[in-house]
Amino acid sequence: MTFATFAIISKPSLAVAVPVFQSSPWAAARATFYGDESASQTMGGACGYGDLFSNGYGADTAALSTTLFNDGFACGTCYQIKCVDSPWCYSGVPSTTVTATNICPPNWAQDSNNGGWCNPPRAHFDMSKPAFMKIATWKAGIVPVMYRRVPCERPGGVRFSFQGNGYWLLVYVMNVGGGGDIANMWVKGSKTGWISMSHNWGASFQAFATLGGQSLSFKLTSYSTKETIIAWNVAPENWNVGSTYKTDVNFH
Repeated sequence: MTFATFAIISKPSLAVAVPVFQSSPWAAARATFYGDESASQTMGGACGYGDLFSNGYGADTAALSTTLFNDGFACGTCYQIKCVDSPWCYSGVPSTTVTATNICPPNWAQDSNNGGWCNPPRAHFDMSKPAFMKIATWKAGIVPVMYRRVPCERPGGVRFSFQGNGYWLLVYVMNVGGGGDIANMWVKGSKTGWISMSHNWGASFQAFATLGGQSLSFKLTSYSTKETIIAWNVAPENWNVGSTYKTDVNFH
């Protein structure tokens, strides 16, 4: 579902309508937590963000049930969550904002109302313990919540983390603003045209192409707003796998 309005960005001789991600309506779900107060067990995860602290996501994260995870296209999306209708909720109905960084897999051995919280078609958030403790007492274990998608506020531009080899480029896309999600991605070498990249898993996209010795640019389209941005000359000719490259462009 797309939640977008349009902002007009004016230049001396040009006015461009840019999609801006808008918060979604509130909906009901439930929330649990995993790990301890250090959030060390939340590192890595199905989205492939690795060390969530060094990559800017911190401890305010959650694993999504498969219904919300959307085969990984929900990686990087942001949700405002508040505890409701439970004696374990903190007073004043506080809310917290988390980023989707992992998947909460189904537990088919348990009923959806008794342990199989992430079974389809449930909307469920398995939050880091520090995030859960902002809305409810951790002894509750599970609480009813209201949630909504909200814009992701990211300092700086999109980041690209490279893996793969000389014939296969795998890129993890991080620090995505606006809707936080990516639908499509293309790579362009300094000696090639635009090459379509396929969705691998989580927040990663891949291209089976020989791109060594070329500076690389990327084009991305948001899953939520359909906005397309181009990050020119992201990586130099001597780029390496294992490196992360920062840009100064991001979604709105």
